[in-house]
Amino acid sequence: MMKKLIEPSPSLLHLFNVQSFELGGLIYSCGRRDPRTRLCDTNSQRAATAPKNPSAIHPSTDPKYAAGSVPTYAHDWSHQGTGGELRTHGRHFVDAYGRVCNLRGVNLGGSCKTPANDDNETFPADHKSVTFVGRPFPLQEAPEHLARLRRWGLTFVRFLVTWEAIEHEGPGIYDTEYLTYIRDLLSLLPQYGMSAFVAMHQDVWSRYSGGSGAPAWTLEAVGFDLYGLEESGAAWLLGVKGGGHVEEERGLWPCGYQKLAAATMATCFWAGDTFASKLFVRDRDGNEVPVQQFLQSAFLDMWEVLAQTVGDLDAVLGFEMMNEPHRGYIDLKSLHEFDYNTDLHLSYVPSPFQSFQLGAGHPTSVSFWSRSFPMPTSKTSAAVLNTGKRKAWRADGPTMGECVWAMHGVWGWDRNKDVGVVLRENYFVKNPGTGKKIDWYTDFYYPFLHKWVNRVRSVSPPHKITFVEAIPNEYCPTSWTPEQRVPNMVYAPHWYDLNALFQKAFGDFTVNVQGLSRGMFPLKAFYWGQKGARDNFSLQIRNIVEGGYKALGETPVLVGECGVPMDMNKGEAFQTDDFTWQARMMDAMITGLERALVGFTYAHFSLRIESPTHKEATRRLWNYNPYNDDERGDSWNGENFSWFSRRRALPASLLYYEQDAPSLDQGGRILSAVVRPYPAKTAGIPLRFEYEMTSGAFVFEWAVPKENKAVTTASSKVSSPPLVGHPTLSAHETEIYVPSLLLKGRKVVVHGLGPEDRYVYDERRQTLFVVPRNNAPGTKHRIQVELNVPLTPMFELNDLWSDFGHRIISLLVVLFGIIVYWLLPSHPA
Repeated sequence: MMKKLIEPSPSLLHLFNVQSFELGGLIYSCGRRDPRTRLCDTNSQRAATAPKNPSAIHPSTDPKYAAGSVPTYAHDWSHQGTGGELRTHGRHFVDAYGRVCNLRGVNLGGSCKTPANDDNETFPADHKSVTFVGRPFPLQEAPEHLARLRRWGLTFVRFLVTWEAIEHEGPGIYDTEYLTYIRDLLSLLPQYGMSAFVAMHQDVWSRYSGGSGAPAWTLEAVGFDLYGLEESGAAWLLGVKGGGHVEEERGLWPCGYQKLAAATMATCFWAGDTFASKLFVRDRDGNEVPVQQFLQSAFLDMWEVLAQTVGDLDAVLGFEMMNEPHRGYIDLKSLHEFDYNTDLHLSYVPSPFQSFQLGAGHPTSVSFWSRSFPMPTSKTSAAVLNTGKRKAWRADGPTMGECVWAMHGVWGWDRNKDVGVVLRENYFVKNPGTGKKIDWYTDFYYPFLHKWVNRVRSVSPPHKITFVEAIPNEYCPTSWTPEQRVPNMVYAPHWYDLNALFQKAFGDFTVNVQGLSRGMFPLKAFYWGQKGARDNFSLQIRNIVEGGYKALGETPVLVGECGVPMDMNKGEAFQTDDFTWQARMMDAMITGLERALVGFTYAHFSLRIESPTHKEATRRLWNYNPYNDDERGDSWNGENFSWFSRRRALPASLLYYEQDAPSLDQGGRILSAVVRPYPAKTAGIPLRFEYEMTSGAFVFEWAVPKENKAVTTASSKVSSPPLVGHPTLSAHETEIYVPSLLLKGRKVVVHGLGPEDRYVYDERRQTLFVVPRNNAPGTKHRIQVELNVPLTPMFELNDLWSDFGHRIISLLVVLFGIIVYWLLPSHPA
């Protein structure tokens, strides 16, 4: 049974050190009435807590120290493994010893987008009684899943929660059972060397508008009828009801950002005061307030409760305000079309004006877009939608059944001609009240980001890190100037190969869609072979990372999402059990990330279990995502990103959970590409890391920082990090994660060390410890690590020349012969 603030759970009350109850519609905490439901601020001592052990000295500075003598391991991000709190400095994460830390892990997890009692057949009914307790997995299963991630070296977690999970029943009614659950789960992470940042996930605003994130009552408050959104074309909901797997539904869900429901909600959330100033809604106290104030206040109140619940935990490194924020209609240049270069056009894509008409109950002709070449999609037909004249707006809502944009004079219906009419074509480009041109980032996003940080920092320690991102597929905005940035900031963009995601295919031929969309000459955007794919992805990822350095200076960049669809190439791997193409794509992607010298978190795992209490269409409940199902994938909008499947794994009763336990690997699909060495803690500045998965060898170069503390001009290049101004380095030992999965009887061989340098590989801890003798400032180190018996290659490392070189040479010889023949004076006339 779900518990709310009206019936607080004892463990949460103990956490907050308050007695909270509801009386007369108001929440009382610590004996005082608080209309904003702000729980008692017992965090003054937490807020004063500084990072632990800021001047720690690592035992490796002792000349008599034997490499590997510490009890921890490379990928241990607990306080024991890092000497205290992880913190940021310049473009790096550093531990208490000043070592640069390369954080690598997963999103936990895809199951968090849907409730544990999700029912596709009754959706969107019963939205108030959903529960997310057990997402990403039940507490009793935690040892298995956390031990598996630790073995795979993926110990940094982007922990996903949703607004709906916390506040689904109504404004100010928080699911304390869920909050207690996630606190208990996050408290377990340090036992497995894990650390996390908590990210508020959303896609297309909400499950009820075709994605995930916000609770249903946010749409109802603005005036939407949940049961009228699909028929009126205001949202595409088939993907959140189990669809999205057949060809005609594949990849449609991102188009929901342009549809009426999601675009309107985003616009009202960010800029309701500017563009929807006539829209007032009742808050939980019964007062009529502007829609922006209503939505943002509810969001901030919810975040404050979340931060107060988990912000004091050692495992929680920081917070991310919102996944993949979207501007809605803000900055929209025309009501007659969306930007083809930035907004996905696939299937029926109504223009904003067409969406307004459809939502108002007017049948409207809408163009149909199909996949094509060389352009991604092209307009192939049209059809009249909403022939049933269903409205998206509730007659008893704040707009009285009228489209909110008609209410603001953006468009209207000519009753004489029985047609819609655009009245304010450039409405969303300028402030309607002042005529001043607007910018989503500077006018709306940055100011709200500061409000959010202030609320979170008011109830959690100030050293917690804030992870932020820009709009997906856009470079970091140059308007993100120092005064617009928030304290302790990390830039956390996402990267996917858009061509592979769109086509759900990967082969020898790859395309730099990022470059093409920005005017790159087409022939330069085409690549061939595995080497070509590595170079292609490396360039795209480097552009994103260096764009962050260019706009933000020496600020850490961590790629928050990246991944590979397992059902690519028409799902052939599910029939053949050959995931070579998925492994090749994953290798190319991670190679690009490694060359950029940034940490990352994979998109997510998928876990599916059977429940006999649910109907056949809905009996699969998602947890942490290794139980991904080949047919239904991740059970959300047709996605299938999990590279682990419980169907292929051993039962928990046959597992043991030590790091060198190969039984944990059973069920992995492309582990040879995913589980790979990386320098986790470097006693210096990383300069280059290159791993070759076909042999198991890697090269790592790093430099001891120089003593000069002067501020230098920041470099935006990933290949030239600053070597001065680094915190005091009080460790000589570098720790490199080397998975025991690679060894299988092989030995680790290290080249490049001097006679007095020391190293040891501990397979039980999966760590290569390296202690150079010369640690003078400015010293550069380079090691080459190999296995005494190289791995058997999973695929050929090919490129255009290796595949077609002989044909190219033959063709050139023939052409040369023809030219010589015709140039000779004696050739026949």
